[in-house]
Amino acid sequence: MALEWLDWVLLGAFFALSLGISFRYKSLGESGLSGFFLGGRNMPWYLAGLSMVATTFAADTPLAVTELVAQGGISKNWLWWNSLAGGVLTTVFFTRLWRRSGVLTEVEFINLRYSGRAAHFLRLFKSVYLGLFINVMIIAWVNQAFMALVEVFFGVTGPWLIGITAIAMVFVFFYSSISGLKGIAVTDAIQFIIAIVGCVILAVLVLDTDQIGGITGLKAQLPESAFSFFPTLTGSNIGKQFGLTLVTFLTYVGVLWWSSWYPGAEPGGGGYVAQRIMAAKDEKNSVFATLFFQIAHYCVRPWPWIIVALAALVLYPDLPAADQKLGYVMAMKDFLPMGLRGMLLIAFLGAYMSTISTQLNWGASYLVNDFLLPLRKQKDEVSAQQTTRMSRVATFAIMFVGLMVTTQITTITGVWEFIFQCGSGLGLVLILRWYWHRINVWSEITATITPFLVYGYIYYLRTTAAPSSLIEPWYNDFAYGVLLSVGVTTIVWIVTTLLTKPTDEAKLQEFFDRVKPRGIWGKFGTPDNSAMKWLWMAWLSAVVMIYCALFTSGKIIFMEWRESMLFGLLGVLSFFIFRFSARKGELFR
Repeated sequence: MALEWLDWVLLGAFFALSLGISFRYKSLGESGLSGFFLGGRNMPWYLAGLSMVATTFAADTPLAVTELVAQGGISKNWLWWNSLAGGVLTTVFFTRLWRRSGVLTEVEFINLRYSGRAAHFLRLFKSVYLGLFINVMIIAWVNQAFMALVEVFFGVTGPWLIGITAIAMVFVFFYSSISGLKGIAVTDAIQFIIAIVGCVILAVLVLDTDQIGGITGLKAQLPESAFSFFPTLTGSNIGKQFGLTLVTFLTYVGVLWWSSWYPGAEPGGGGYVAQRIMAAKDEKNSVFATLFFQIAHYCVRPWPWIIVALAALVLYPDLPAADQKLGYVMAMKDFLPMGLRGMLLIAFLGAYMSTISTQLNWGASYLVNDFLLPLRKQKDEVSAQQTTRMSRVATFAIMFVGLMVTTQITTITGVWEFIFQCGSGLGLVLILRWYWHRINVWSEITATITPFLVYGYIYYLRTTAAPSSLIEPWYNDFAYGVLLSVGVTTIVWIVTTLLTKPTDEAKLQEFFDRVKPRGIWGKFGTPDNSAMKWLWMAWLSAVVMIYCALFTSGKIIFMEWRESMLFGLLGVLSFFIFRFSARKGELFR
């Protein structure tokens, strides 16, 4: 499909704006590691928060939501809605601690909290594991979604798809390596605004078509269960349309958010979320940034995607299951006029670029700060010019490897499942290391390695066990696999913790004095735990408040007024409870 002249003008203006912003912050990016990877630690809360939201809005996100809705209606979104509890946990309990720690990266925290050669090894290992291995797989699946967009939108196939993706990645590398995080964050904010406006316009236009006939027509053409916000829980019929097994739903809402490590949803914070927290100008701005991120991520973004996803079930009923996610792109292609077509294409390009630029910058921070510099034989201070050059080389290396991995990935779902299951069980250690002095480096090492072994065993059973075996759910059902991994990993790291020596006392005292955590710290200090009950109340009320905001807006869209009023009133009550308890717990101090 050819773009019109106005579409090309808008695209050109967008690329020029992105480059202009990068050159605007070039000097800050060249001022050293803090300037390149944390934007000088001076970001206001709204910029850091918008950058987090933009990063999680990748080119694959609307497509993934479209696929989820096709498989299980609106309620299938609990697959990611469940992460809200963990996100608010980060906001209430960990954001101030991350900002207070003063580290440059999440991985550097290892040397702040643990001691000895094992800590040095873990830092080196996780810098490569997270910064390169996991990072390039994320880049590859985002690239796969981008390629699907280009293929449907323009009819491009074969080697041309890789070529266009390579050009896009080189452009992202160019502008992100010029300015570092500050330029990326400013570009993110603009890209997110364009993206969400474009998605709202598409949703309105699709609803207004004769085939759909507005919300009333949409509801008349789909089963009522497709619009349910909560799944129809089934006994064992995993494949039932618009339903989830009880075990699956309880795993989503009761286990995943605190037990499993996943990029962007790390228990206790981590990854690019921790990067933005540490880039905020102070603790108060970091708390506001993460709270804004939770609200925007769960309340602002989903409904335009969900509306188009539901409409795609009506517009393209014959799409095979493997291609259902493409319904979103097909709606873009079929129902957007000149100008708006270019605008939404910019929106998707912006979503793609914001995610890739963050993955490149965040991954390079690990490779430089936590791998290359600690391995230097000469421990003399490295100049800002040298660190900038190292950072740009690392950024290019991640881009190149990510592009190579893209050519080998055949399924996004397979990568997603691998990452999720290989992080199941690690979450509790990442939470408790801030609050219990007995957690040591071996706790984290075993909690990191054990899920891989469990996943390998599950994969072995999946390929060798008899289909009728009584243990079939444990290797063929994602929820059962997560529960198995969490259970085994938790037992292993607890036993390991009790059998190994605690962290060096001098290191624990240094950590306690710098971070001033609450929890159980024995002789290292007596934390003020009196405010913990208020923080727990703030956490619970904030979770209820944000869920109510999500459901209230959805019920208004679908013209279900009574339910919208009930959720709205509960949300308002939760807001006042949150405000009171946050003040008592000194959350915004």
